[in-house]
Amino acid sequence: METRNERDSLGSMDVPADAYYGIFTERARRNFRISGIKAERSFIKALALIKKAAAAVNTELGLLDKRVGEAIVAAAGEVAEAKWDGQFPLDVFQAGAGTPFNMNCNEVIANIAIEKLGGRKGDYSVVHPNNHVNMAQSSNDVIPTAIRISTLFSLQPLLSEIGKLAAAFRKKAEQYNDIVKTGRTHLEDAVPIRFGQVFNSYAKALDDCARRIKAAEDSLLQLGIGGTAVGTGINTHPRFKQRLCFRRLSLALP
Repeated sequence: METRNERDSLGSMDVPADAYYGIFTERARRNFRISGIKAERSFIKALALIKKAAAAVNTELGLLDKRVGEAIVAAAGEVAEAKWDGQFPLDVFQAGAGTPFNMNCNEVIANIAIEKLGGRKGDYSVVHPNNHVNMAQSSNDVIPTAIRISTLFSLQPLLSEIGKLAAAFRKKAEQYNDIVKTGRTHLEDAVPIRFGQVFNSYAKALDDCARRIKAAEDSLLQLGIGGTAVGTGINTHPRFKQRLCFRRLSLALP
């Protein structure tokens, strides 16, 4: 297999030459071979949208070179649209508050952007995963924000399926309403109950679940992005968080 060599503060390591991820992701891929389960598409999409929004805002604020910022925005857009899902090899079980996922996304976007600017993968003097793609961010604010956004993306499909299942139970309740069965408590036969009552109870429980999910939706819109490492917003522009949340991410949310 053809490789390229990358270096970081821990030393050097060979990375597959055709990979758009870099040395941090490769270290994490080797270290955390645990379940074989990969991240959900909605989570990768959420990460990419955060990177896209952050690059756009940092460019607007004059903190990021315009050419570099535009290349990052374009690259992150492609990742959000599922064009690079094969570049996210990491196991869902890992260490460091999701830092490997954050860096995986940073490296992939950086290398796509590097090529858009005429460079070669791994030449981080053109676009740097940390200094440019991750500018004004930390895994400590990116990952919780991505989890919330990906959950928001998943809510409508979930609620739709809950609604279909509840409707199926109500149909069964009507179909078998007059059939009496023996109810059981503590694994023993107890008192009679109609199948209609049983299935209607299942439907009602699902309706209650759906209401609780909807009630929790607003709280997911409280995003910690912009807080950086410890929540203070250190190393960010004073207007970064507001622009990121209200002018950028709000347009991407369902």
